[in-house]
Order: sequence, then C-alpha cells, then structure tokens
Amino acid sequence: CTCAMCFTLICAGEENWVDSRTVYIGHKEPPPGAEAYIPQRFPDNRIVSSKYTFWNFVPKNLFEQFRRIANFYFLIIFLVQLIIDTPTSPITSGLPLFFVITVTAIKQGYEDWLRHKADNSINQCPVHIIQHGKVVRKQSRKLRVGDVVRVKEDETFPCDLILLSSSRDDGTCFVTTASLDGESSHKTYYAVQDTKAFNTEEEVDTLHATIECEQPQPDLYKFVGRINIYLDRDEPIARPLGSENLLLRGATLKNTECIYAVAIYTGMETKMALNYQSKSQKRSAVEKSMNAYLIVYLCILISKALINTVLKYVWQADPNRDEPWYNEKTETERQRHILIRAFTDFLAFMVLFNYIIPVSMYVTVEMQKFLGSYFITWDDEMFDEELGEGALVNTSDLNEELGQVEYVFTDKTGTLTENNMEFIECCVDGHVYVPHAICNGQIMPGAASMDMIDSSPGPGGREHEELFFRALCLCHTVQVKEEETVDGIKRGIHQGKATSVYISSSPDEVALVEGMKRLGFTYLRLKDSHMEIQNRDDEIERFELLEVLNFDSVRRRMSVIVKSSTGEYYLFCKGADSAVFPRVISGKVEQVRARVEHNAVEGLRTLCVAYKKLSPAEYEEVCHQLSSAKLALQDREKKLAEAYDSIERDFILLGATAVEDRLQDKAADTIESLHKAGMKVWVLTGDKMETAAATCYASKLFRRNTQILELTTKRTEEQNLHDVLFDLSRTVLRQHGSMTRETLSGLSNEYHDYGLIIDGATLSAVLKPSQEGSGGNYKEIFLEICRNCSAVLCCRMAPLQKAQIVKLIKASKEHPITLAIGDGANDVSMILEAHVGIGIMGKEGRQAARNSDYAIPKFKHLKKMLLVHGHYYYIRISELVQYFFYKNVCFIFPQFLYQFFCGFSQQPLYDTAYLTLYNISFTSLPILLYSLMEQHINMDILKRDPSLYRDIAKNSLLRWPIFIYWTFLGVFDAVVFFFGAFFLFDNTTFTSNGQMFGNWTFGTLVFTVLVFTVTLKLALDTHYWTWINHFVIWGSLLFYIIFSLLWGGIIWPFLNYQRMYYVFMQMLSSGPAWLSIILLVVVSLLPDVVKKVLCRALWPTTTERIQCKRQCLTTEQSTVFMLSQTSSSISF
Repeated sequence: CTCAMCFTLICAGEENWVDSRTVYIGHKEPPPGAEAYIPQRFPDNRIVSSKYTFWNFVPKNLFEQFRRIANFYFLIIFLVQLIIDTPTSPITSGLPLFFVITVTAIKQGYEDWLRHKADNSINQCPVHIIQHGKVVRKQSRKLRVGDVVRVKEDETFPCDLILLSSSRDDGTCFVTTASLDGESSHKTYYAVQDTKAFNTEEEVDTLHATIECEQPQPDLYKFVGRINIYLDRDEPIARPLGSENLLLRGATLKNTECIYAVAIYTGMETKMALNYQSKSQKRSAVEKSMNAYLIVYLCILISKALINTVLKYVWQADPNRDEPWYNEKTETERQRHILIRAFTDFLAFMVLFNYIIPVSMYVTVEMQKFLGSYFITWDDEMFDEELGEGALVNTSDLNEELGQVEYVFTDKTGTLTENNMEFIECCVDGHVYVPHAICNGQIMPGAASMDMIDSSPGPGGREHEELFFRALCLCHTVQVKEEETVDGIKRGIHQGKATSVYISSSPDEVALVEGMKRLGFTYLRLKDSHMEIQNRDDEIERFELLEVLNFDSVRRRMSVIVKSSTGEYYLFCKGADSAVFPRVISGKVEQVRARVEHNAVEGLRTLCVAYKKLSPAEYEEVCHQLSSAKLALQDREKKLAEAYDSIERDFILLGATAVEDRLQDKAADTIESLHKAGMKVWVLTGDKMETAAATCYASKLFRRNTQILELTTKRTEEQNLHDVLFDLSRTVLRQHGSMTRETLSGLSNEYHDYGLIIDGATLSAVLKPSQEGSGGNYKEIFLEICRNCSAVLCCRMAPLQKAQIVKLIKASKEHPITLAIGDGANDVSMILEAHVGIGIMGKEGRQAARNSDYAIPKFKHLKKMLLVHGHYYYIRISELVQYFFYKNVCFIFPQFLYQFFCGFSQQPLYDTAYLTLYNISFTSLPILLYSLMEQHINMDILKRDPSLYRDIAKNSLLRWPIFIYWTFLGVFDAVVFFFGAFFLFDNTTFTSNGQMFGNWTFGTLVFTVLVFTVTLKLALDTHYWTWINHFVIWGSLLFYIIFSLLWGGIIWPFLNYQRMYYVFMQMLSSGPAWLSIILLVVVSLLPDVVKKVLCRALWPTTTERIQCKRQCLTTEQSTVFMLSQTSSSISF
C-alpha cells in the first residue's frame, strides 16, 4: 500500500478524487531526511446542525419566506397600494403580511435556537489531550487532527481516533457503537502493536510517528491507512491500519479503564457527520395543493381585473360617461397616456379584488399547525411511564402529512425490538429445558431451576446434557465485568445474586451464558488463558483456552478448542443450523432439527451446538494448520477459511438453543394496523439477514403464507444480478398481472403474498449507474418488484444507504409520501430524507429524536400518531383550506358584479372596516377552532378500524374536483347574495320614514347575508360540537352585529362623521330586509345540503357509513332510554 495511492471519496452522491492525508502524531515533525514535513489544514472539531446564525437569520429567513408565492404576492400588492392611488388603504394588506412574517420568523428562530443549544452542549464538552507529557483539559471544539486524546471508561469518543494503547494488557478495548449503527453489543478494537505498551502520558508523549490514511469518507466499516513509527533507526517501522484500529466519533468506551488515541478526522469530517443528511425545508402535500390553488385564484384575479379594465374603457368610449359635468378631469389627467391610465386602472382593480387571495389563511394555517401540535404533546396515551416522557413535536409544519403516509421505513434494533436478548429454551438430544421463571429477582436454586418438558434423559443423556451446558459456557467471546469483588472472589454467586455483568460483541452470546447460569452452570472468568466455570455442585472447573475460531458471516459458526483439567482436548462449535447440520456425523439430528424449525417459526433466534474430541496428535495438526494460515501475507482470509473448513467437521450434535430479541410491546399489532391502513412497511437494518428475517416474522411483517424473494450477495454470486432481477420480476408480475391495485394491499388471502429481502451490497449494485445502456433500468425493475411486495426487508445497510432507499422511493413515478422511524444516530440520514421523520427516544442516545420532526417514546405510539392524529390533522386542514377559498369567493365576487352597476369606477361595495375585518375578525375564529377541535369520527373507531385511513389517502380531500365544487359553490352563493339583494330592493323598498336604500346600505345587506351564510355553512360541516364551538360560532355572529352598531355610531356616537353613520340601523329598521336576509341565507345553503344528503344516500364513503351507523345507534339508545322511562312511570 503506497501513500501515493488515490482514494475515492463518495459522499452524498458526489465523487471527488483526492490524495491521502498525513497526520503528525502530537504535531511532531518527522526526523530530518525521513520525509518532507508538509503541515496540512484540517477543520476543527465543531459540529453544526443548525440552519441560521445570528447574522444571517433575518436575510435568510426573509428570503425563505418570500419564496412562498402568497407572501411574495402580498408584498407586491402592498407596494402597489403604497405607490398608486388605490380604492383601499395599504394597511389592509401590510398589517396581515407583517403579522404572518413575524409569527413564522419567531417560530423558525426558536426551533433553530434549540438546535444551536444542542450543538453547543456537544461542542463545549470537555476532552483530555496530552501535551508535553501532561493531561490538558480542552473544549471538544478546540480538538485538532494529530492531538493525542485520553478517553476513560463510559466516555464518548470526541472525534475519529486511531487506538495507540489501552489500559488492558493485550492492547484491546471494548466499544459500543449503538448511536452509529444501532448495535448495542460490545465490539473489540486493537491498538497498534508497537505502541500498545505506552501506558502513561510521559511514554505516549515520546512517541514519534506519522499516519498516512485515506481522506474522510462515509462508509463506517471501511478504513485504509498505515502508521510509520520512527525509532532510533533510520528507516521507520510501517504497520497497516484497518477499521479494527479506528474508533468512531459517537461510540462509547466500555469495560476498559482508559485508552490513548490520536485524532485523524474531526468535526464535520468524521464518519458520523458525513453520514448526516443536510437538513432541508420539508413542505407538506397540503402546502403544495395550497400553492396550486393560489395560482388558480391568481389567474381568476388577473382575469377579473383585465375584464373590468377593458369594460371600463368600453363604457367610457361615450364622452358623456367618460367626463360627466359633475366630474371633470384635470389637465394632467387628460395628458396622461391611455396605456399608463389603463395600467393604473388595472392595478387599482387588482387591489380591489385582491381579497380573493386570503393572506389570513396563511396566518390561520400557521396558528392551526402550531396550536394543533400541542395535542400530540398533551396526549396521555403517548406518555411513557418508564421514560417519564411523552411525544415531542420538533416541526409543526408537517402535522397533516401524518395523515398521508404511504410508505413506512423502520429501523429494527431498538425500534421494532427492545434490543434485549432473552434466553428462552434449549434442547439437548430432543429433551427441552426451560429456565425457571425469576421470582422477585431471585433465581430458584439447584435442580428446581430446570423444567423438564420431555421425559428425563438416561445416564448417558446426563453426560451429554452437562457437556452441552459446558459447551455454551466455553464457546463464546464474552467478557466478565466484575461490579463488586471482595478478596478477588465475586460476592453473591453463592448467594444466588449476580453481581458480575457479562458483555460481548454479540448480545446473543450474553443471553446464552446468562441462560446457562439460570440452568446451573456459571461462567466465571477468563484468567491467564484459562476459562473458569462453576457447575451445579458449586465446583470450579478450569479449561485452558487454546484456540478461538472466530465467527464470520460466511461460515456462520464459531468454535473453540479447550483442554480440560484431565488433559482431554475438546473442540466445541456453535452456529446456524444450516452451517452445523451438514458437518454432523452422529447425534439425534431429527429431533433437534424439528425443535429448531419449530422455534424459527415462532420468530426465535436459533443456534445449534456440536463437539468433537481431539487426540493430542490431531490437536498438533490443527495448530499447524492454523498457524501457517495466520502467518500467510497473501490471501490470508482465504487460507484461514480453508483451515477452518477442514477442522470444523465430523461433529457429534449436542443440541440447540433459542433466544428471543423481545419485540417492543404491541409492535406486531402496530405493523398489522399500518398494513390494513394501506401503508407499505419496509425494515431497514444494519443487522444480519437471518436475525432480521426472524424479527420480521415475529412482528407480522412477513406472514406464514408470505413467499420470500431474496436479492442477496449469496444469490448474485451464483447468478448475475441482471438474471436475478428479471427472475424476481417475472415471479411477481405473473402473479399480480391479472390483479387490480386494490387487491395488492395484502389483506386478501387468495393470492401469494410476497416479501423481498435485499442486502446492502446488492442494493449498491442495483443503484450504481451502469456504463452500458442496458444496465440503466435496474432501478426501475427493482422498484417494480418492490411495488408488488407487501413488505421489504433491507439488511446490512449503511446509514447513508438507508437514506438512498428512501430517496429512491420518494422519486418513483407515484411520488408517495414517506415516513422514516428510528432510534439511533445511524437512522438520522433516513429520518431527514423522508417526508416525515420520527425519532424514538431509545437506549441509543437522543440523536434521532433531536433530528426528527416528531419524537415518540415507543414504536407502538406510531399507530395513534398516524391513524388518529394524522387523520384528524388532515381532515381539519383540508376543510380549512377549501373553506378559506370558498368564503373569499363569496366575499369578492359580489364586488366584481357591483362594478357592472357603478360604471367600473372601482367603487368598493363594502366599507373599509368590513373589507379589513372580514378575514381577520368576523369569520376567522370559527374556522380556526374547527381546525383544532373537529372529530368527524370517534377516536376509538379510528384506532379500531385502520382501513378508514384509506379514505383520506393520496390527498383525496384536496383534489381538483372537490376544489372546483367549493369554488362553484362560492360563486353560486355570491350571485344569490348580490342579485337576491338587488332584485328584492329594486327601486321599491323604502324604510319606514320613506327614505330609499343607498349604496352603503345595499353593500351592508349583502355583507350581512355573506357573514351569516359562511358561518352557518361551517356550522353545518361541524360533527363534533362542544361549548367552545357554540361560543365561537354564535359569538362571532354576535360580534359582527355589535361591531356594526358601534361602527354605525349607534352605540358610540363619536363616529357620526363617517359614511356608515346609522346605515346598519336603517337597514335593520326595514321589515323586508330581515325577511330577505333569512331567505337569501336559506337559498345559499340549500344546494350544499341537498348535495350532501344525496351523496350520503347514494354513494357513501366508509367514513360516512360509520357516521350514519353511530347516529342510528345514538337514536336507538335515546329511544330505548325514553321507552324505559315511560314504562317505569306507567308501572309506578
């Protein structure tokens, strides 16, 4: 490996060719003549997840806000009102716009301040650096590449480090990477051989070395480098560095007192930071619909203004109309060019009609989202007693998106499962052993700790049984951490209390060793290459550990060779059934196989245990094979695999074990509900395929009748990728070809249910753009296969691959709404990529919860979040949006019609106060309250019947036909208001004192009918009535009346100078006015009521059927109650 090598940095889809970097340990120059000293500039160790700074907040936030069509439009209208003489005041547009911008800026600023706070707490964390042989304490952000760092047990690594030495004699350290890849097991890392003896600050400070390594790249499992150590000799000693020497930022040191390591990647260049997706502004589907509707209404507005401008000049073609004797033009007006006059008139009409675009809708939507998000926070059912926390809302902009989810991407470990392995049973020669239940934390001692389900074994069986237990106590890589020791002997072992903790890179191994402890065989320690176990008779047995044949994913088994105190050599092996059964020559294979299959179907993780005795000569041969393979420099892995293969054969089968990774409470029920609601659930995990598949069966993601399709490295090695993909697509399309889309939901049992399993390596091959023309469509074939599978499992996924999968589905031709849920830092990229990101407050830190849009304590809370809260939010906001456009059409269309009767003179129909307050005061509170409180169906029914979620899928309530219906309803109502009032008072009606109605009285009459109609329309749409609804709906009508009396100078005589003086009172003093108000309100509301009744009777949706059923039940109950009351009074 030469340092001149080039490494490819692939980060977030960009490819750059860069050289390697040279790191000078402790910032010491190499000896003269060794190599050129070229100090390089590297970033500091600061982590940044915030979006704004103090200086750029105002310009950046304003830029983002004015990118919204509505905000930009209102800014233009406001400027027009300032520049030219318009019929209405600039305040009518400026004030609401200022309010919207300020509220949104405060909200976004507060959210970013919380992110700054979180960043600062990480960046100001103390770290210990070795300088001149002394330990110096610094803030994490001041750490530099090349600094030597001391890390103590249970501390988190501040950046990516190369391990130099450890407090353990063998130069190893144990690390948990839970926040990176979701695995909470202990992994072993190794110090550089030549530096592992440096155990003090002074010794570490004498180290003279440089590290050459690749530039940072996001793959967590890959690292290539070398260390050059300068001793007294001229030539440095070069040692290779791999991922086993690299400690990643975010991982935690365990069971090791302290380590010394050198920083090689810092800050935003650490692998953890490179796996972060940048936080972009997420916009909901409803907001996109709003913007589309806005453009339609903008076109309507422009066409209205154009029509009126053209008709104005047609009308003024007659000189008498253009310049009547009572309104002559000034000289400057006559000299102005007709085009300038026409353009000014066009802008004036735009301002007059601009209320059709509701600025207050955006204020109301912002308030609805902000206030509505508290319902999630306040939900007691989503509060977790164990954590003492409830759900959190980090972004309220996406509430309604929770009601539109089509794909759910979930992590496995810690999200679906509790990340807690539990030993369930073991089977020895067909006899099943189940550890006794723990009573009050005490394990029942002696023989009582064993439950014999089958008949007891004979004398030979007893020997096999003990050999099986010994095998599991010896065949593992578990470390013992002693919590309390007295005189070197663990307290509590003889009292039945465990005071020592087992830790391992595999949680399964810990569960097995703990299971053996409960069955009477306790693993004590590994000391001086001797493993000590305590048997049932409390005797200590010592075995010398000679060789460990480590587990690997290809062999899928591990073995140990031990020597007993009597001098016998044993080879114990444990592994997956498919890896052990073919190598067995005797033992009760059929009985054990039957039990293994039974447990696998139950979703338990199974392992088989076998052994063979070795003679001293055989052991010598094994030693020779292993040592020659280990010393090979070329093809070392291949030679080791061949050696293992020849050693691990001719076994005698002992039995099998079953371990359960406990599913989270109600995880299976939640997944089943999501399926019924029409969502597709994908599991994306870094875990092994077998483990992940077992969890998928247990969580009902895969059912018993699911046909599993594999797209894995194992299969693509046998057949090329192209053929495998086409085979799979033929399989699914043959079955689904004749099916309709509805039957693909996975609810029908009449057809094959397909489940797909894919691994990270194959996914990379599928997504990789091919040089040949034919390879480009792999992505499409893959998507087609996925579409026809009810569930997909992606295993061995790197964090960035999870995000790529989400991005792939988001970009597919249907553009579905995606949701990602996870609990570790390895899920952050996927959470940020999905339309909605949900973090679980799990055992793996708060990284996911902090970067998500919503955080929940447990996976089961997702059911209520989507099926209840999501459903309600979507129903509420879709009504809010449609209703706002409707009431503004009702409001401004009479103004348009009025221009035909006032010579297109831009005369407002309504008073300025009414124009300004219509959207702000008279009609805003009822719809805001509706959008916070409405429950069209009871909460329990939504949880019980997930299929109701399909009624609102694919933005169904904001589709174009519904939008057009609301618009036409608004136009119809506006025509009724205007012409109803016009014909009812056509030159005939006088008030009691003989006065005729003026234009302001006419406008007030139209406005009164308008306010009552739109408010009563909302009352008709409300299903869930509370005292607050009554108070707000009837209160807003009362407020309108009181305000009109006040504004008309009746209550407050000081206002008698203005044009509305006594107008309202004069209108109410006329009997026909009262009659016309009632008549016009009824006529306006009638078509909508008739349409609703007909649709419910002839084409009811599932939701409407349930509403009718509930009403019938309520009616029946009240009838029964009345009858029982009557019968009791008669009997009396």
